[in-house]
Amino acid sequence: MRVLPVVLAFSLSAAASPLVTTTPPKASISLSTVTGVSSGAVSKFLGIPFAKAPRFRHAQAITTYFGALDATSYGLACPQQAFGSSAAANVGAREVVKRHLKRATSEEGEDCLNLNIITPLNTKSNAKLPVVVWIYGGGFQIGDAADADAMGTRVVERSIAAGQPVIFVSLNYRVSAYGFLASKEVKAAKLGNIGLEDQRVGLQWVQKFIARFGGDNKKVTLWGHSAGAISIAFQMLHNNGNTGGLFHGAFMQSGAHVPAGDITKGQKYYDQLVADVGCSSARDTLQCLRTAPLATLRAAVDRTPNFDGHEGLALAWIPRVDGRWVTDAPQKLLDAGRVAKVPVVTGSVDDEGTYFSLAQGNVSTEADFRAWIQTNWAPAATDAEVDGILRVYPDDVAAGSPFDTGANNAIYGQYKRIAAFQGDTVFQAPRRAFLQAVSGRQKAWSYLSKILKNQSVLGAFHSSDIELGLMEEFVINFSNKGDPSTAAGPWPTYTNAQPVMLSFDENGAPGATLDTYRAEAMSYLTEFAKKHQI
Repeated sequence: MRVLPVVLAFSLSAAASPLVTTTPPKASISLSTVTGVSSGAVSKFLGIPFAKAPRFRHAQAITTYFGALDATSYGLACPQQAFGSSAAANVGAREVVKRHLKRATSEEGEDCLNLNIITPLNTKSNAKLPVVVWIYGGGFQIGDAADADAMGTRVVERSIAAGQPVIFVSLNYRVSAYGFLASKEVKAAKLGNIGLEDQRVGLQWVQKFIARFGGDNKKVTLWGHSAGAISIAFQMLHNNGNTGGLFHGAFMQSGAHVPAGDITKGQKYYDQLVADVGCSSARDTLQCLRTAPLATLRAAVDRTPNFDGHEGLALAWIPRVDGRWVTDAPQKLLDAGRVAKVPVVTGSVDDEGTYFSLAQGNVSTEADFRAWIQTNWAPAATDAEVDGILRVYPDDVAAGSPFDTGANNAIYGQYKRIAAFQGDTVFQAPRRAFLQAVSGRQKAWSYLSKILKNQSVLGAFHSSDIELGLMEEFVINFSNKGDPSTAAGPWPTYTNAQPVMLSFDENGAPGATLDTYRAEAMSYLTEFAKKHQI
């Protein structure tokens, strides 16, 4: 089978010759003139506010602008959740991925719902260029749109060089408890998943105004990594799959739907937050949280579980079923076909779970592993159900992640086993289940990267494909044509009858593989997750 070659971003020369301009770019929206900044081959409009974000309330869309709008610098990032574990089994390995899993470098504040637009230089308002909307990852606890500056600039430059120019948009959304507070109180107030709702409001802004910057609002592709990719899956499942015309394609790297349970599963974290903020005696605890000093609230949020801690990916603040924005368990929605019927790419790296398994060094025996699963992932599971997990993820370092590395990388007793379980539970099994559900309904493609497999104890680690710019060329093609294939060769579509993935070996050479690896284990996890969501 002939497949595509790939050009990695780290070896990319300048995609377009630097241009010098003294006239700042401008665009008109509503009753306002937006002034941006030009740099090299691109123009940037930065920090444009698209909504107000009152604490623990729905975003309030901004629909009318007056006067001059300075868009020459990035806006505030949303409040982040601190993370970091001194108990990590390999501190050096932690630093590899923290290049991407880091708190925002921009100043943080609650009035943070702003977006950024990068266009080819001198793009006319009638250009009708495809639009790529980036949704950042970060475990739903960190991340900001400004961090995508270098990538967005590179993608636009590469698109110009390829003769397929695109416009790149990155938008902020509220993360951690600020965007994904969960409890019976939140459910009653109909305030679940406001972080996902922020994204939706941003997409509505794109529909209304992107033509003023030369974009085609009928050709919008969502692109995201990790929590950003998971967000896209939930956007596809929202409103019974009715996109409302907000997007027309989805490109998801390391993420599909997570095994999300009812929003009341976050009650213990909410109660802890209420107590730590000093709101336990309040008649309305939610209102008390709204009025607490931000510094007090942030300190309390930072004490809740994070992806760099012992709980791993069993996180406190994630999308959950609230009956309003997420109406049912995501797998049920998928099985019922209540998913947006747009072209989709969703892929993974081989060792998704390794980074998130560095802080469980005291899990050294099978009994420890069982207890860790029952405590953090499935406290209501029967012994027999947990036995099934132990069977399909055996106590065998050669079967663990980093996969295909034999007895190497076993930095503590159950490291490779935990890494295999977490990577498959949160990333690989949902990706496969998502593809199996949409197969035959819409065009779909998938990929698997084993690049950097033997460079560290992390293997082909979570975010390595982003670090290498592995998918950027394909995103450009997908946003222009609705198909990631390039003139160099086809990317085979994915079907249940022929689940072909574009694969990259540790040296980056492309090939093809079937999405049948660890079939029994992932099938078991998918069924397990229907009963025991996080």
